[in-house]
Amino acid sequence: MWHFYPDHYMFSYQLNRILTQSHFGGGEFNECIEAASKITPGDFESFNKGWAFAGNQALQMAEEATAKGYSITARQAYLRASNYLRTSEFFLKPDDPRKVPGYLKATEAFQKGAYQLPNPPRFVSIPFEGSEITGYFLQPANAKENQPLMIMFGGLDSTAEELYFGPWQKMQERGISLLMLDGPGQGASLRLRHMLTRYDYEVPATAAFDWAVANLPVDPKRIGIIAVSMGGYMAARAAAFEKRFKVCCIWGAVWSYYDIWKNRPDNHPLASIMMHITGSANMTEAREKLKNFTLEGVADKISMPAFISHGEDDKQNFVENAYKLYDALQCEKHINIVPKESTGSSHCHIDNFNKINPMFDWLQTVL
Repeated sequence: MWHFYPDHYMFSYQLNRILTQSHFGGGEFNECIEAASKITPGDFESFNKGWAFAGNQALQMAEEATAKGYSITARQAYLRASNYLRTSEFFLKPDDPRKVPGYLKATEAFQKGAYQLPNPPRFVSIPFEGSEITGYFLQPANAKENQPLMIMFGGLDSTAEELYFGPWQKMQERGISLLMLDGPGQGASLRLRHMLTRYDYEVPATAAFDWAVANLPVDPKRIGIIAVSMGGYMAARAAAFEKRFKVCCIWGAVWSYYDIWKNRPDNHPLASIMMHITGSANMTEAREKLKNFTLEGVADKISMPAFISHGEDDKQNFVENAYKLYDALQCEKHINIVPKESTGSSHCHIDNFNKINPMFDWLQTVL
């Protein structure tokens, strides 16, 4: 992975994340470099301000284009603005007064752009345990009834809107519909409804499956589950207990989330996010809760075909997670390990989304 900041992996990773999403409308290379150049490595305040600057600049472009009636330019700028603003909110503490307004501003920009697409997404609300799970339903252009569908959750830090930049384009080109959601501990579910993450992710996944069958033009026998990063645990857990899924796609494997966090320092850059999603006062409490987030005794219950894609140079969820999960699977199984000498070998292939293509090519075949 390219390190724009040689001595700061996490800030470099976030830049690579948005540069890769730029190929799918989530940014523009030189706007990203300009924002990154305003940031002091390790300084979270400058991180917020650098990306907020880029977001507000793109938002101004969008609004000026809208006023002149240039809808295509406006749409593109709104989508870039949404992703820059999402990034600016990323490291803000849960009690920072800018966090929720920043999230809402990013979401509003995404919707202003996405709803102007020739084939726009549909906002969805799924009733769930007295509240709701929200997200978007997208169909390939000229889709027919009874399309195959993938239900997708993000990871520790994802929002449903972010899943548009890459995953959706790869699915629509292969004739697959997508239901991208903010599950418990993610996006709107966390920030607006205070819905914490949970180890039994089959519960929200089953709710999404049932709602999709009842409300969407999809084939109930061709619905799969996919998730990314921490979602590698979520997708596997959901597939183990919701047998109706046709396939399970694991975009970055997790065997035990407790093992991943047990030796990380309490001041890890992602620690505040971990405490937020688990509702913990400190990392000791969070780690205790994470002991339930394991695929030990769970992975062998997955019965449908499964595909794991992982980078060998993943410095967040080490590649051993992928091999351990693969060995435990008793179903039809496939694995794609991107070697560390190659681009795309970092966490969730964030430095080259093309390296996830074997998973999507397989998905096109089986669905």
